Parts: sequence; C-alpha cells; structure tokens
Amino acid sequence: MCVLTFVIVVVDILKHPDYFGVKKLFTVKEMFQCGVHLGHMGGTLNERMQQFIFGKRFNQLIFDLDITAEYLRDALNVLSHISYRGGIVLFVCRDRQNCHIVEQTAIDCGEYAHTRYWTGGTLTDATNIFGGATRLPDVLVFLSTMNSILEQHIAIESAAIVNIPTVGIVDTNCNPNLITYPVPGNDDSPSAIEFYCHVFKTAIQNAKQRRLDDDRMKS
Repeated sequence: MCVLTFVIVVVDILKHPDYFGVKKLFTVKEMFQCGVHLGHMGGTLNERMQQFIFGKRFNQLIFDLDITAEYLRDALNVLSHISYRGGIVLFVCRDRQNCHIVEQTAIDCGEYAHTRYWTGGTLTDATNIFGGATRLPDVLVFLSTMNSILEQHIAIESAAIVNIPTVGIVDTNCNPNLITYPVPGNDDSPSAIEFYCHVFKTAIQNAKQRRLDDDRMKS
C-alpha cells in the first residue's frame, strides 16, 4: 500500500528576501533604454537629490541607475506586500500627457487613480468631504511628485499627516524627504512613465495572483 504524504511549508513572507520576485521585473538596461536616467538641466537641481546623481552630459543631469534600481525594487516589494494583503493602491499624477496611461494602469490591476485637481482635505478631512466614514488608500503611488516645476503635489504632505505610505518618482528638481519610498528617475518622458506603470502594474498583479495561489494551497 502506497501512502502519499503532502507537506505544506509555511513561509514567513516578511522575512523572505524576494517573495514576489520583484528583482526579475526589470533590468538596468531596460531602464536606460526608457530614458529613466535623464534628469533636468543642472540649474534646477534640488540639493536633496544630489546623492542620486551620476553626473552631467551637456549640462543635463544623469541619474545613477544602479541606485535607482535598488530604490525601485524596494518600492515594488512594499507595493507587492500591500497588494497581497488586499490593500488599496491609489496612483496619482497631474501630468496631462501621462494621465491616460496612469488611469489605464490602475484599471488593469484593479486599483484606483487620481489625475485631476486634488481637493484639499481629501485625506486629512475625508469624513466631512465624503459625508461619512471613508476607507483611505493604503499606499499612494506618485508617477510625478510635482504639480508644476516648483510646486510639490499637495497630497504628499497630506499622506504624511495621516501616516499613509507613499511611493514616488522623484526627478532632479524634486524634494524626496516626504516620500516614504522615493524612486529617483525621469518623471517627464512618456517612455519612462510607461516603464514605471508597467513594473508597478506587474508587481500588483503578481502579488494578487500569489495570494490566490497561497489561499488555494491552504484550502
């Protein structure tokens, strides 16, 4: 008589170095091909971004993509863990030329997007604005942290006040200090935004599928 024994190994995913495989989602070469390394001109550099700069080419600031890759993988790992647990992800972008792809990314991975004018108090006074108890997002993902060249998006400070973590693409003219998981890189060109949207979407979708697979194994 042959007896088959099935052993279910319980993995502590918080201690796993890469439970969701985010390190395989992109390469530095792909980032370079999408123009992630291209910053603004030298005169617009925010001194807080100096640590992420590799150098200049014809006075255009160049990001160190090895550093960017490390920060992006950390952000994707956090985003995956939140999605795995059923958290709400809100994509935020005020750049008109990239609004459509950001909204479509949110739709594709079953999450939410805000690409219009941000009403003050949306996070900090949600009960009064929406007329009742409101579940706030579990993480905000900023494809650009700026409303304009000089103005930071108001939702960044609001998220910090109510202790909602943020992931944000920070270009050379940005202040990364209030972003929980900053990702230094180009926040302007469509090719770079398409790259970010692709890896964010893939990470969320993979995490949700992994949750379904894990639940199936337990049942």
